[in-house]
Amino acid sequence: MHKIFRSLILATLSAGTLLMTVPAVAADAATAAAAHYSVETTLVGKMLDDPAADAILKKMIPTVYANDMFKTMGRESTLKAIQQFEPEALNDANLAKLQAELNKIPGKG
Repeated sequence: MHKIFRSLILATLSAGTLLMTVPAVAADAATAAAAHYSVETTLVGKMLDDPAADAILKKMIPTVYANDMFKTMGRESTLKAIQQFEPEALNDANLAKLQAELNKIPGKG
């Protein structure tokens, strides 16, 4: 009987440790993902407000960047969402190149 309780306690402790570890791992993954801007999830306004990201957008998508609507109405959208309005400049290959450049700088808050 003693061995059964011991095994049950060890299994419970192991499960508790595992359950405490899973949120920590998930939080680390979320932090790593948030460490960079994303063409799919980051709002354009957030990137425009960061001089480093702004410079990348200006350099890599100059025609889109020059459009006043991009800097006003586009602020509340992602680059992926704006792709439908600028399919040539924001095609999947260009978004991948943009993402690669954005990955070189840290995202801010």
